[in-house]
Amino acid sequence: MRPDTPAENVDHTAEAARLERTAGLYPEDAEALLLQAAAHLELADARPAATALYDRLLSTPDGLENAPLVRALKASNLWEYDHEAEARAIIDGLRTTSPRDPAPWVIIAESLESHDELESAHDTFTEAATLLLTDVTEPPYATHPVLIGRHRVRRMLGLPHDDWDARADTLHSSSVSLDELHDPKRVWSLGSDNPAELEAEISRLRAELGTYREALSRPFPVAVLHWPAGELTELLSAYPDLAAEYPSHPEHLATIESSLRELSASGTPNLGIVTGTVPSYEAFAASEGSSPGDSTLLPQYATTLAARGRAVVWPPQRSSECWCGETQPYDACHGS
Repeated sequence: MRPDTPAENVDHTAEAARLERTAGLYPEDAEALLLQAAAHLELADARPAATALYDRLLSTPDGLENAPLVRALKASNLWEYDHEAEARAIIDGLRTTSPRDPAPWVIIAESLESHDELESAHDTFTEAATLLLTDVTEPPYATHPVLIGRHRVRRMLGLPHDDWDARADTLHSSSVSLDELHDPKRVWSLGSDNPAELEAEISRLRAELGTYREALSRPFPVAVLHWPAGELTELLSAYPDLAAEYPSHPEHLATIESSLRELSASGTPNLGIVTGTVPSYEAFAASEGSSPGDSTLLPQYATTLAARGRAVVWPPQRSSECWCGETQPYDACHGS
């Protein structure tokens, strides 16, 4: 599907089938492709078929990069076609396992919210914020929906602002404040016969749409390419011209960290790291009709991996394992 194809003109069932076929051709990208296929099936209201795809992925959990995300999507989908008990069981299990990725937390909290389980949604958002953002000076880009969703639910519950609500306000860049966007009385305005109230609500909706568009304009991180030691040795052995890019593996790792810190300091959000492999890079070079020894392909390769959902968010939590692959935590390794 072309990115500019209007949604109403999309055959979601056919698109899902195409993505399934593509997943068969590129097994290394099967997880991301099948998740996209399941999303199309949900949009086509073929929810049992979407569940079958989630089950297909979960049948090999050891091979998944983000099993909690798949389980969260499955729970959300199940609840939409009257499998509430199973959805609740999955949600309770996810909350118990405390995933370190914000996305599963947001999905299950929004699922609870959409079914008027506001207290449970609030508790879920708060658990996520406590787990992911305690002692964090600057919330990573991926955690912003946690704080903004929590703000929305607290507004619906009529709870007073706390420190995390204030943080959500600072992350929100729209001209219309979060308090106004999340005001429960907006629902009443939509049914009003007063032209002034309707015009004000249209302005708020336009601002909210602008926020969504801004988020969608960054569908994957600005990613820096990382080569594990063995892969870099193999790469330079096969393509010695690239030695100018990578004088040594320790210097390569230090450059990644320093580059990402410079991007962060300049205000660039949504940063990530993608890990390359020599066979994947060679296949990419062949698809571009170029030689793997051409250093100009390296940033293009990184962008392609990020677009396929291969990026991990930088920086990791300080107590999490470092992005470089060492077993020690980030704050004792490259985050020191």
